[in-house]
Amino acid sequence: MRFPSPISVQWIADFIGATLSGNKNGLATGINEIHKVENGDLVFVDHPKYYEKCIQSAASYIIINKETDCPEGKALLIVDQPFEAYLKIVNHFRPFEPATKPISDGARIGEGTYIYPNAFVGPHVSIGKNCLIHPNVTIMDHCVIGDNVVIQAGTVIGSDAFYYNTKKDRTVWYKKMLSCGRVIIEDDVEIGASCTIDRGVSHDTVIGKGTKMDNQVHIGHDTVIGKNCLFAAQVGIAGAVNIGDGVILWGQVGVSKTLTIGDNVVVYAQSGVPNDLESGKTYFGSPTELAKDKMKELVWLKRIPELWKKVMEK
Repeated sequence: MRFPSPISVQWIADFIGATLSGNKNGLATGINEIHKVENGDLVFVDHPKYYEKCIQSAASYIIINKETDCPEGKALLIVDQPFEAYLKIVNHFRPFEPATKPISDGARIGEGTYIYPNAFVGPHVSIGKNCLIHPNVTIMDHCVIGDNVVIQAGTVIGSDAFYYNTKKDRTVWYKKMLSCGRVIIEDDVEIGASCTIDRGVSHDTVIGKGTKMDNQVHIGHDTVIGKNCLFAAQVGIAGAVNIGDGVILWGQVGVSKTLTIGDNVVVYAQSGVPNDLESGKTYFGSPTELAKDKMKELVWLKRIPELWKKVMEK
C-alpha cells in the first residue's frame, strides 16, 4: 500500500510507540509484506527465522521486536508486537468505510460502461470505458478496472487475502493480516462467473491485458498475471505467484504459492504446480513434469500388468 504522501519514520515510530534506531530522518512511502517490498517501504517481522531476510530486503524501515544491527540508511522501529503495529498503521491509512449504496458515490465509472442491477461497486473503485459488469458482481474498495472488461455474474473482485499471522503461544493461533492492497484488472480482460480474485495483502493483485478466465477460477493475493493468458474452469492460484504472458492453464490446475511460471507455458488439466516452470514448455501431472516425459511414463505404467504376467510365466 502506498501512503498518500511520504511519511516521516519518526512520526510512524511515535504513532506505534516504537523505539527508533538507525536512520531517524527517513520518509516511508508505503507499507508492504516481505514478498513484495520495495525501496522506501515499511515491513514488519516478529520471528527470528525471518529477521535477516527482512533486514536485508529492499525495505527501508523494519518494524521488529528485537534490537539488532541495522544496515546503513535503514531504520528499525522496535516494539513488543510488530504485527499489532502493522495493523494499527493499516487501519489508520486504509480505514473501513461502510457502504451505503450499491454503487458508491466515490466510484469512477467510465463512459459506455454498463452495470447490471444487483452489482456492488465499493468506494474508491475505478472502472474504465465500455465495460460490462453482470448481476451480483462485487467489486470491493480501491480496485481498478481497465477499459473493455467483462465480468460475469457472481464474481468477487477484491476479496480479502487468505493471509494470517501465526502464533501457537496464544489463544487464537491465526490472526488475520488486514488486506490493504488492490486488484488491478487491465484492458480487454474477460472474467467468468463465480470467480474470486483476492486483493493484495499490502501490494496489488494484477490481471494483465487481454487475459481470459473461465468460470470458478480463484486468484490468490498479490499474484501478478501477464498479458493474454487463458485459464479454464476451476483453476486455483495461490498467493504471490508471478505468471508470464501467454500462459494457458487448463481445467482444475492448482498452482502453489510464491513461484514463477514463464511466458507461453501450457499446463494440462488437473495438474499440480509446486515449483517454477520454464518458459515455452508444456507440463502435465502432479507434481508437474514435462508433458512428453509424463506421457511416456503413463504408457509404461499401462504395460506393467502385461510385463508382470510375462515375468510370472517364466
